[in-house]
Amino acid sequence: MEAGSIAAINRSIAGVARSLWRSVLGSALLCLGACSEPPAAGWSGYAEGDYIYIAAPLAGRVESMAVREGQSVARDALLFVLDAEAERAASDEAAARLASARAQALNLDKGRRQDEIDVTHAQLAQAQASAAFAQSELARQQQLLAQGFISRSRLDDASTALTQAQARVAELSAALRVAHLPARSDERVATQASATAASEALRQSKWREKQKQQTAPLDALVSDVFFRTGEFVAAGQPVLALLPPQNIKARFFVPEAELAKLKPGQAVLLRCNGCDKPIAAHISRIATQAEYTPPVIYSNAQRAKLVFMVEARPDSATPAVLHPGQPLDVRLP
Repeated sequence: MEAGSIAAINRSIAGVARSLWRSVLGSALLCLGACSEPPAAGWSGYAEGDYIYIAAPLAGRVESMAVREGQSVARDALLFVLDAEAERAASDEAAARLASARAQALNLDKGRRQDEIDVTHAQLAQAQASAAFAQSELARQQQLLAQGFISRSRLDDASTALTQAQARVAELSAALRVAHLPARSDERVATQASATAASEALRQSKWREKQKQQTAPLDALVSDVFFRTGEFVAAGQPVLALLPPQNIKARFFVPEAELAKLKPGQAVLLRCNGCDKPIAAHISRIATQAEYTPPVIYSNAQRAKLVFMVEARPDSATPAVLHPGQPLDVRLP
């Protein structure tokens, strides 16, 4: 197994351990709420964070990591870059195909080149001269026939030569008109469609190339970095985790007997060790099911063990004193 993969597994194990510790803390708080009387003026809980896991939709090796754990990043700040050599080559190829398709479309919108038209003009002039000569030759043969110097067949030959010369003039005149015309409308529509398809292929290639560079979707703290430079990342696998300040919330547990006094949107105060003053928050969620239950069939006496999870979000960006997993006391104002 590669060293990079082992390091990634170790970091994943560390993340699982952290989640397990929080689960243990939550379970302990549940037991505290279920097995003992809660404070008269509030409940016990802890801070929790909704992490944003940043991943690229394409696989690749980490070319550079622009941030480190614990660093605060601003919105649109560069986070990491994956190797994009294949995507750049695909974009160059798509750009070349687009240029070719556009050139073909422009070419069909034009007539023939001027030099080719000049050749046709010269051929037409020659044919017109031949027709004029054939016309005069026919007139001369008609005079000789009238004087009895030639046979009727000689006159027929001169008439045929004139007809051929006039047909050649008509042919070259039509060729000259065609030389100034663009291609047929169906051909032009087909080339325009090819150019549009090439443009969309280039847009897809540019999108794939852009996905190899991920930026921060909003202001946040870099909580965890799961990969290092040189390690291979599978498509869609998170490379790092961000924790925006507004994604930190309080999670506390309320006995069933006190649940009726709470409702979503209700104001609460959060207190923690080291907090200079209470943090104003509002309840954002009340669990629809109990977090801790006695046996399926329970008596009225056992109902006191039933607790429900409640979440509250601070009214403004959470101060730096709050950290996920930190114990909190939650009270009504």
